[in-house]
Amino acid sequence: MIIGPFVLEIVVTFFIVACLLQKYGNCRKHHILVTANVFIAWYFAFIIICILPLDVSSTAYRQCLRDNFDTTTPYPVVTTEIPTNSSEVSNASSFEQNKSIQNIVDFQGLSFENACQLPWSYVSDEVLQSLWRVVYWTAQTLTWIILPMMQSYSTAGDFTISGKLKTALVENAIYYGSYLLIFGVLLIYVVLQPNSNLDGSHLKVICITASNTWGLFLLVLLEGYGLVEIPRKLWNTTKKGYMLNFLYFKASKVSAERCEAEERIDDLMEEITHISNTTPANHPTRPYVDLILEKLPDERKSVTQLRRSRDDGRFSIDGISVKGLAKLHKQIIRAIHMYRRTQCQWNMLLEQVFHWEDVVANESNREKIFKTSVKTTKSPFLKFIQTPKIEWYWNCMLRNWVYRTLCVVLSVFSAIVVWSELTFFTQSPTLSIFALFIKSAKANYNYILIEIISTATIAYLCVCAYYTVFRIRILNYYYLAPHHQTNEYSLIFCGMLLCRLTPPLCLNFLGLIHLDSHVTKNSNIEETSYTKIMGHMDVIPIISDGFNIYFPILIFFVCLATYFNICSRILHFIGFEQFIGDDEMTSDLIEEGRELVKREKNRRLRVENRELRRRQSGRPTSSSLSRTNRRSGAREMSGMASSSPEENSRLELLKDVEPIDYTEERNHSPEEFGRPLHYEEYMGEDGNTYLRSSWSRIGRPPAGIFDDV
Repeated sequence: MIIGPFVLEIVVTFFIVACLLQKYGNCRKHHILVTANVFIAWYFAFIIICILPLDVSSTAYRQCLRDNFDTTTPYPVVTTEIPTNSSEVSNASSFEQNKSIQNIVDFQGLSFENACQLPWSYVSDEVLQSLWRVVYWTAQTLTWIILPMMQSYSTAGDFTISGKLKTALVENAIYYGSYLLIFGVLLIYVVLQPNSNLDGSHLKVICITASNTWGLFLLVLLEGYGLVEIPRKLWNTTKKGYMLNFLYFKASKVSAERCEAEERIDDLMEEITHISNTTPANHPTRPYVDLILEKLPDERKSVTQLRRSRDDGRFSIDGISVKGLAKLHKQIIRAIHMYRRTQCQWNMLLEQVFHWEDVVANESNREKIFKTSVKTTKSPFLKFIQTPKIEWYWNCMLRNWVYRTLCVVLSVFSAIVVWSELTFFTQSPTLSIFALFIKSAKANYNYILIEIISTATIAYLCVCAYYTVFRIRILNYYYLAPHHQTNEYSLIFCGMLLCRLTPPLCLNFLGLIHLDSHVTKNSNIEETSYTKIMGHMDVIPIISDGFNIYFPILIFFVCLATYFNICSRILHFIGFEQFIGDDEMTSDLIEEGRELVKREKNRRLRVENRELRRRQSGRPTSSSLSRTNRRSGAREMSGMASSSPEENSRLELLKDVEPIDYTEERNHSPEEFGRPLHYEEYMGEDGNTYLRSSWSRIGRPPAGIFDDV
């Protein structure tokens, strides 16, 4: 065993997963148990993807030894000491390789070194089987038990541990129910078979079969979409007009979702505020109300206070219950999650739109220096590498050619995957292109090429599958966002899918390259250590001879449906907005998105100009002003606390005045300006005294309105 490459891949995979989790997650804000379990789930899934190519190359070496040096027994065993003649080598039931294998000079008249070259990254079968056993069962425990419970537990609105566990079990009933249904059907099928011998090993195979069947069913649908959509997206990226229209269309949809999320969270915050105002300090539910109030986002509290009206009697102390608060708590948790997600999507989308608008504007720049219209945050390293001149050459000259070339390469790769999925069960002649590549590399003892082909194929299949997961509209609740913006629920969801889809994906890959003897019906094939741990589906003939072989053929039909946008047109027909270029609704959404982006861009430019003028004039920046305002606001609040109740009510009424948005288009007559705002007291219908505002006909406009002009 050559331990160097094996250990190196494990260490490199560890740091890759750590960097990815650091990029998308937030270790400081997220719970330590969530971070630890998500890291283990991601790490073990990546371990399968990275170590399986070493398993394939080591299996190719064992196959060579089996074909050249032993024709009677399946596995020759070589002694650990250097033999003096051929009689010192004996045959046994299993093969053990060691470092002295290259020192053996002669075996049955042939040299080991001349007949079979030892791979540069050879790993013994025993080590790989131990690794796969730990990785697979840990990943299955995480994906079916721990992570779903943890995800539902974190979103549960109950206030006790037992209540949250009960809610998590109920919510995960669909996952457990689907798995138990498949497991039960397969178990009944095995029991009803004649001469069935149901023991512990068969039960283990049934469990693995149920999990892989569930994963393979979902994997076919996801891969079929990604195999077509990824190359098409690369090609569309080279068309600037198409990309701008698509981003404008997406901006319109994200803006609508963002407004809905803000309205939803404002309504829930207003509701819990009413409950808080009607719940005394000694009430049993008061601690639960305070717990809910602590989770409310600070940036929406001021808006809620402005929108809040007088208590209309909808809530009373008698109507408050722990069960009702738990339901409201759960709604608030989900609303906050949707609010954060839409805010993050909106900001990232704006950066993309601004970038593409800058690309179009810089194409005619004769100075060949990339100029940006809106400031963007970049890391110091990226600023040092990506100078304005390099950025111009990349965005305006090189990127289109690079993306088109990559699109052609991935299109060919997708066609090879689809063809191999349609023909991998045919052993003679060999029609699977991946199997032909691996076979040719085996014949030349090119183990590095075997590992490169295996790694590239598995990686591309994973990209196609997981790209589709976060593109499907129904799963838009989960979203991976960089710069530590991904929440706990999306991280857990991604870890669940990685653990759930990676094993069947790897088994499907081993079938594509003809390393599963029970798929190709060839008993002379040396199997990988991964297959030995996963077992064979011979216990369930309907799965081994039918589903696992013929179901992947459906990838071809999914690819056809994706290529002709059949699903998008159906969704568009039933009312879900989809990007269809020749549709009137799509054109309207594009225009709406363009106006929204233009308004946001103008707002940011005004903010930048205001900050620039303040720096030039030596005035404090907005951050220092905000701190000053907060201090003055604190003094006002302390003064309000010492004033009379009548004065407090007047200040509250003043706060309820809607703020003026000067970025909004308004139709005003010229005489409206120049009239200061006055407040006067009036007697309400309930007998209380209130304040109302009125504009005078003379005077100057309030200071600060036209500072940005």
